[in-house]
Amino acid sequence: MHEEVTALNPYHMAVQQFEAAAEKLHLSEDMREVLRQPKRELTVNFPVRLDSGRIKTFTGYRVQHNVNRGPAKGGIRYGPDVTLDEVKALAMWMTWKCAVVGIPFGGAKGGVICDPKHMSPAELERLTRRYTTEISIVIGPHSDIPAPDVNTNSQVMAWIMDTYSMHEGFSIPAVVTGKPLSIGGSEGRNDATATGVLFVTRQAAKRMGMPLKGARVSIQGYGNAGAIAARLFHNEGCKIVAVSDTRGGIYNESGLDPSAVLRHKQERGSVIDFPRAQRVRVQDVLEVPCDILIPAATEGVLTAANAGRVQARIVAEAANGPTTPEADKILFDKDTIVIPDILANAGGVTVSYFEWVQDLQSFFWGVDEITKKLEVIMNRAFSAVAEKADQYHCDMRLAANMQAISSVAEATQVRGIYP
Repeated sequence: MHEEVTALNPYHMAVQQFEAAAEKLHLSEDMREVLRQPKRELTVNFPVRLDSGRIKTFTGYRVQHNVNRGPAKGGIRYGPDVTLDEVKALAMWMTWKCAVVGIPFGGAKGGVICDPKHMSPAELERLTRRYTTEISIVIGPHSDIPAPDVNTNSQVMAWIMDTYSMHEGFSIPAVVTGKPLSIGGSEGRNDATATGVLFVTRQAAKRMGMPLKGARVSIQGYGNAGAIAARLFHNEGCKIVAVSDTRGGIYNESGLDPSAVLRHKQERGSVIDFPRAQRVRVQDVLEVPCDILIPAATEGVLTAANAGRVQARIVAEAANGPTTPEADKILFDKDTIVIPDILANAGGVTVSYFEWVQDLQSFFWGVDEITKKLEVIMNRAFSAVAEKADQYHCDMRLAANMQAISSVAEATQVRGIYP
């Protein structure tokens, strides 16, 4: 049992992926030591007054992995299972993600151990404002820019922006991205992650000679990324055959209507018991007959135990870290193209970058311009990674990591060591 936990430790997984790429790149041990460790890890313990009047102490984290290519960038997640190792892994993946699409950020991540599903909006606001105050010593529009992640949203970003601005004495919209439009958010940000997944999947399908129209798609996770991906792929003529959330999954080989499924989830709290669909387990959604599988929930869901049963020809990782290194090897041997998280879901951080730029210059773009700029960046990154995968006869994750790590290593080398 202990071995299994170790294998699925997200930070160990991230380091394992890094080492494989560093080996191929022949990076020196000195450089590896710099890049495998986070630059800064902040742990905060802070009290929050609950609606009952009780005072509860929460633990939160903010990790900055590397800032040699620009300010740190990364989401904040709320959840009962948040760990420091998870946040460290996500910060490292963010460094590679920003580098692989060529945007001038380093990687960061944050999290608070809490159960937002059992907290009132007022409690979440107090928790967010206090957490922001605690991490305000490391965040800022030119140092570290948070964004939404699991169980956080534009409202949470608005509270962070307001709290930080109150401390400074004037509005600083560029301190976070993923904000509401009314306070400096960007058009297209809400759909950005799923839109990026669509763009790179389209490129992968073209590369395989597989038409996107009529392709069967299964989506594990029906939150922001998953539900929007379902709608976008459906609009492209794909057939959404299965979706799931934390409570279970549904399957219909004739296809599901994503909008109707979303309405059902909003009314009932889950996709399960959707009419005209067969109820299945969450893990079954990963294994149903389909052409494209989109893991859009949490890390470590595709493992050595189930990768052999995956039937998809393309796995597009809308979630961070859904595939273990062991599963990667199994899928590669089956000729399944895995579009890795640091490339597949980089649409979110790319449009976050656009939002940050717009905030800094107080000049905003229309959604068409944003979507066009996003498509150019995603297609260019996909082509570069695919070429590297062909060159080294390796899977796309190793190729994407090599592309990103060489870029960060070069920035580190050029900047030198201070003092």
